[in-house]
Amino acid sequence: MSANNSTNNHTYTPPSNVVCLPLTNQLEALLTIIRDKDTNRGDFIFYSDRIIRLLVEEGLNHLPVVEKKVITPTGCEFTGVSFKGKICGVSIMRAGEAMEQGSVRIGKILIQRDEETAQPKLYYAKLPPGIENRYVLLLDPMLATGGSAIKAIEVLLSYGVKEDKILFLNLIAAPEGIQAVTSKFSQLKIITSFIDQGLNEKKFIIPGLGDFGDRYFTWP
Repeated sequence: MSANNSTNNHTYTPPSNVVCLPLTNQLEALLTIIRDKDTNRGDFIFYSDRIIRLLVEEGLNHLPVVEKKVITPTGCEFTGVSFKGKICGVSIMRAGEAMEQGSVRIGKILIQRDEETAQPKLYYAKLPPGIENRYVLLLDPMLATGGSAIKAIEVLLSYGVKEDKILFLNLIAAPEGIQAVTSKFSQLKIITSFIDQGLNEKKFIIPGLGDFGDRYFTWP
């Protein structure tokens, strides 16, 4: 079954613009390691990075390509493809910074909850010049309620990015967050490695893996 029409949460059917990585033995083992509360920080970083690479590779698979002819070192002509248009990454700070890849230009967005309104508020945005002409990989490891993601997407749209040029990459997603984002933005794609059971009363993803940013950047 292809990644486009499969899901690893058998009780939930996501919208068609949500892509789940195929649940191979490798991916299941990697997810098990990073979910384990006893996994040390070094291993958490190492195995999270492996999943992130899989997510970025899958994201790149969904970008349009055009035919390109090249000459190989043997003097032969080879017809392949190249990406159509430029690419950049935008991380939702701070956890999203763990997903930054050196191969693309990176922008950053900082969104935090306003204590008075309890709504997500934009505190900082630094985006690459000409982002309105790029395909954007929006990076955040966890999709819980979807509040931060929705705000970040609104920021990208305000900078002229086309909705159908946004690919939102995350390691673990809750159905509630998926529904919140896709009901508001039907043209973007969400690419995730696993759809979890849902949110608990504190709005934490269950079974989840804890606070990704804390475990990646500061866990002892």
